[in-house]
Amino acid sequence: MNVVDKEYAVNNEFPAFKAGDTITVHYKIREGSKERIQQYRGVVVQIKGVAHTQTFTVRKMSGNIGVERIFPIASPFIETIDVNKHGKVRRARIFYFRSRTGKKARIKEKKY
Repeated sequence: MNVVDKEYAVNNEFPAFKAGDTITVHYKIREGSKERIQQYRGVVVQIKGVAHTQTFTVRKMSGNIGVERIFPIASPFIETIDVNKHGKVRRARIFYFRSRTGKKARIKEKKY
């Protein structure tokens, strides 16, 4: 990490989550002069990158259509991240989850 990266790094403290977890991202949205917080709840499909260039993809079902959104971890628009469920999956990138529908699209919850 060079000097420029350290200078522009955003320090966000979020809980630890990984692929398969169900999270709620509280995201700031600016509409004209107004600003509001929108909640985006879904399953983490992948986490990609290192340090401040890290991104994570969240997939949710909107009606009958699957919607994916990529969030940068260092984004100043992310207010908070809540981990709703810890999922039990065997791999770091669950792209097979996209083709699943119905009961097959469920992820078991990890028991602690």
